[in-house]
Amino acid sequence: MTEKVTTSIAPLILLHPDDNILVCVKQIRAGDEIRIEQETIVSPTDIGVGHKVARFALAAGDKVYRYGAPIGSMIDAVAQGHHVHMHNMKSDYIPSHTRTRQTQYRSES
Repeated sequence: MTEKVTTSIAPLILLHPDDNILVCVKQIRAGDEIRIEQETIVSPTDIGVGHKVARFALAAGDKVYRYGAPIGSMIDAVAQGHHVHMHNMKSDYIPSHTRTRQTQYRSES
């Protein structure tokens, strides 16, 4: 008789040791227990694949690090295990849609 083997994929991964966020690689539902830094936390919200989760408590103004590089700043404080996204952080990148064209063309008459 063959025994059924089940595997479980951890829902969060750490991309770089200096990161203060984890990336969701498996859908997390509100009420799911997740393990972060030796702590078991109950997720307060659904968190989609590819979204960020606070590795530690983050305060407003804290830089957000992914791949060891700053990608944004917190605009609201979040507890460990909470969703980090555009509703509580701002990007440090310059949005391309705000750039204006600097070149003006003159007609040669």
